[in-house]
Amino acid sequence: MSKLRDIRVLTTAAMLVAISIVLGFFKIPITQLIEIRFSFLANAMAGALFGPFVGGLVGALSDLGGYLIKPTGPYFPGFTLTAAVGGVIAGLTLYGHKPSLIRCFSCEFLRMIIANILLNGIFLSMLYGRGFVAVVTSRILKQLVMLPVQTLMLFAAMQLLVHFKRESLVGGSRI
Repeated sequence: MSKLRDIRVLTTAAMLVAISIVLGFFKIPITQLIEIRFSFLANAMAGALFGPFVGGLVGALSDLGGYLIKPTGPYFPGFTLTAAVGGVIAGLTLYGHKPSLIRCFSCEFLRMIIANILLNGIFLSMLYGRGFVAVVTSRILKQLVMLPVQTLMLFAAMQLLVHFKRESLVGGSRI
């Protein structure tokens, strides 16, 4: 919480919220059910840069902002909670550690199990009145297909983050 008193952290987190909202409008459809999305990258960056609290806050604000700009159905606070949990997981697994493929896989695997399958499964079941097992079963295959894709995307983004962070430190400024 004290990190939000630092103007650099606050402005960077706000930019990551904006980037996440914009990235949320882009997707690459693979099949009718599977699509590649990009907004999780900005949320993961917030967690990696500033820890679980800021990561969760960026995730929640990104979800709220994306809904306010372009609602795609009824608002359900459970999905905001899921986005926040995704940012917290990124903060817990990536913050303060050198990014590696194993660490990025761990982050995405935990996010897949906890947020995308369990929490979203519960919330979709509640929202649409379908059985939890039916909802989760249909989500597992999608998540297993997306796990390596999102792991590689996150690893590439983390490598860019390390590069830019190193470049900004050389120039005298810091993130």
